[in-house]
This record gives sequence, structure tokens and C-alpha cells, in this order.
Amino acid sequence: MTTKIALIYGSVRKDRQGIRAARYLKRKLQERSIHVDLIDPLEYQLPMLDKMYKEFEPGKAPESMKKLSEIFDQSDGFLIVSGEYNHSIPPALKNILDHFQSEYMFKPSAIASYSAGIFGGMRVAMHLRAVLGELGMPAISSLLPIPQISSALDEKGTPQNKYIEPSTNRFLDEFEWYIEALKSQRAMGTPF
Repeated sequence: MTTKIALIYGSVRKDRQGIRAARYLKRKLQERSIHVDLIDPLEYQLPMLDKMYKEFEPGKAPESMKKLSEIFDQSDGFLIVSGEYNHSIPPALKNILDHFQSEYMFKPSAIASYSAGIFGGMRVAMHLRAVLGELGMPAISSLLPIPQISSALDEKGTPQNKYIEPSTNRFLDEFEWYIEALKSQRAMGTPF
């Protein structure tokens, strides 16, 4: 059975740089024979949260929300790619995450963060850990911070320094381990 990952990207800014990291990580996962759905808020255009997907009557939710629910439900894990906005989570990312819940349960998440500066978005990663855990998709212990995003990866998502590849490989090795471990446990049942 093919492993499926939902790679959720968080920015809708006009000159967004983090899409480079999303493209890079999508390619790296595909090189591992993992199916990747890149979730871009510009493509899905969810409304601001009024009702979660589960609160709609059957057949009444917006089509984009229904499609995301199906992708998330079939995913074995979630890779979040986020910059930091005012030391926290971008609103488009938080909006996507908040529309769903049962789809995430007992599946691991991993956090790749980035910034224009030297800290690589570490402050958003700390906020995301709390949110992802509350949604039922606990984050693996490793993080993948990418500092100085505009020079670390080119527009196609190709690394421009020698540090990115080894860090990414270690990060994805751990993520895959958790995906397989939790997939095995889910097959035997969940606590609720």
C-alpha cells in the first residue's frame, strides 16, 4: 500500500518564498515513493472558519472542503510547511487546519519552517506543535528549519547549500518511521 502524505503549505502572499520549500519537500517525498498531495491555500480557497467540515449537513459543505476532507482522511501523515507571521502561524494555514479534526486523528505530523532571517521560523514551529497535538496529529521531535529561504532554495526548490539535504534526509527518515509505526497501530484499532 502506498504511503500518502498531505503537505500543507501556509502562505497566500503575492511574493511568497516558502513555496520553494514546499516544492523541494514534495520532490524529496516522491523520491521515496510516497504519494504527496500539496495543499496550497491559494488553490483551495476555504472560507474563513464558520463551521468545521463535520458540522455541515451531508452534501452541503463547499466542494473544496469536501475534497480536502477526503485527502486528509486518506493521508498517513501531514507535513506542514510554514513561515512565521508575527512569531506565529499564518492565518491561511490556521484556517485550513481548523476546518477539520477527525481526519487527522492518530496520524503523525512533521514541521518544516522557514524565514527570511537566520532562525528559520522556529517560533512558528513551537506554536504549531501545540496546535497539531490538539488536533490529534502529534508532531515528530525533529524540525526542519530553513533560514534565509530566498537564498537557501532556488525557485524550483533546489538546495543552494550543503546543509539542507542531510538535514532533510534525517527529518524525513524520522517522519517515515512515525508514519509506519502509527499506521500499524491504527490497523489494530484506536483508543476512540
